[in-house]
Amino acid sequence: MLDKKIIAIILILVSISCVTDKVVNENVFRYNEYSNISSLDPAFSSTLRNIWPCNQLFNGLVKMDENLNVVPDLAEYWTVSDDKKEYSFKIRDDIYFHESEFFKNKTRKVNAFDFEYSFSRIIDENIASPGSWVMNNVESFKAINDSIFEIKLDKEFGSFIEILTMKYCSVVPHEVVENLGDSFSKSPVGTGPFEFKRWDENIKMVLTKNDKYFEIDSLGNSLPYLDAISIRFIPDKKSEFMEFLSGNLDFISSPENTIIDQIFDLNGNLNDNFKSKYILSKSPYLNTEYIGFNTSNKLDSDILLRKAINYAIDRDKMIKFLRKNIGYPASNGIVPNGLNNSFISNRYLKDIDKAKILIEKYKQINKIDDINLDVTTDAQYLDVLEFVQSELKLIGIKLNINLTPPSILRQGKATGKFQMFRASWIADYGNPENYFSLFYSKNHTPFGPNYTYFSNEQYDILYEKTMTESDKSNLKKIYNQLEDIIQNYSPIVPLYYDMSVRLVQKNIYGLNNNPFNLLNLKNVYKR
Repeated sequence: MLDKKIIAIILILVSISCVTDKVVNENVFRYNEYSNISSLDPAFSSTLRNIWPCNQLFNGLVKMDENLNVVPDLAEYWTVSDDKKEYSFKIRDDIYFHESEFFKNKTRKVNAFDFEYSFSRIIDENIASPGSWVMNNVESFKAINDSIFEIKLDKEFGSFIEILTMKYCSVVPHEVVENLGDSFSKSPVGTGPFEFKRWDENIKMVLTKNDKYFEIDSLGNSLPYLDAISIRFIPDKKSEFMEFLSGNLDFISSPENTIIDQIFDLNGNLNDNFKSKYILSKSPYLNTEYIGFNTSNKLDSDILLRKAINYAIDRDKMIKFLRKNIGYPASNGIVPNGLNNSFISNRYLKDIDKAKILIEKYKQINKIDDINLDVTTDAQYLDVLEFVQSELKLIGIKLNINLTPPSILRQGKATGKFQMFRASWIADYGNPENYFSLFYSKNHTPFGPNYTYFSNEQYDILYEKTMTESDKSNLKKIYNQLEDIIQNYSPIVPLYYDMSVRLVQKNIYGLNNNPFNLLNLKNVYKR
């Protein structure tokens, strides 16, 4: 039996430990990344799991505000030539890299030559950055001096300034990268509001406040407010949800469908037992979920089949009952809510009679009685595909659902392995052109995101016009023509436009939602 004094000492130590933990966690923002993080090198920031932490660690020339406007970041300002092919950026002279042993004096100022080095990494074949495509229309780039960085395009491209807001285009220090090599992805040095502290593989990552960060709030207070960010790696979304309910996480994003059933009513609002406990934040998310077809065989009769499938699906019903109105029916086409306000509405409404007529024509041409199709998806979207399966059964199509891990699904799409597959497209930047690039023939996978192998001469001509057209009314006409072509050939079945959904603890302030579902923590504070 323990001595009473020993018990008293243990109780005191436990008490001190609890107080210490409370103080430590008081100004620490805690979230979970269930799909883990593969790299903290911005050259590999191709998915949200990597983009979120990179957004805390790095800055670029420009950034996008919550209204999808491009604003200065490390560039004080920029100018564009009359022919819209030359961009000149004036770099701020008050930006410092995070401290590192590889700098002579622990840190140093950022200059234009750092951007020249960083951009060179993106297109370096030895680096093999998935973001190398952002330089496709760039003829050259160079630092004129410490303050001026110039980029020349080989042709006018209206969306280029928006592309530069992507984390791929962040600035990194050559001294640190060259000394660390591949290890830079595990021990990064940037300029952002937070700096790298620790990474315990599959357990936790810690980022701490950058005391030398250059931004201030409207009252002149230095940003960020938080002392640290703690990122856990719980691989299961249900376990993540339980940790949030226990108060061990400060927010969760995009709860899976089984969790949606527990916390939302049919209108997409919090159930009564959650309303008083948490803050719900919803925003249109620039993400379109769809089913894609491999169209490389170019059989005209397949168009009939694909159009029939589009007419067979009741998207409103799917969103209301399957998604609890967390999202929007993809009735207008590939471009999601937030970017398609000027587009023709309701292209993809259910019309069972049209669907059946098209199916009969397809059967007659191909001299078949039964239609069996295979679609490949990952487990997270099984319920969506089961709904599609039930809808297609009504027009005589048997849909077989093949489940595969997300990594295999991504690889299969990139190699053209699947004839029919579930996919999504999250905007790289806030311009409809980004979505239309999915069907440009020069973007056939593996050289671009055209996973359907769609090819149409008229489409290509119109798409190329979007790169140079600046008149908004003309652009509106072109965008609608592109959507018409996509609908007519149906290389995809648009399902729904996603919604950024966040559940937040009530002591968290300043966590704004946005159409990119980008996590921005420099303005967040806790009470």
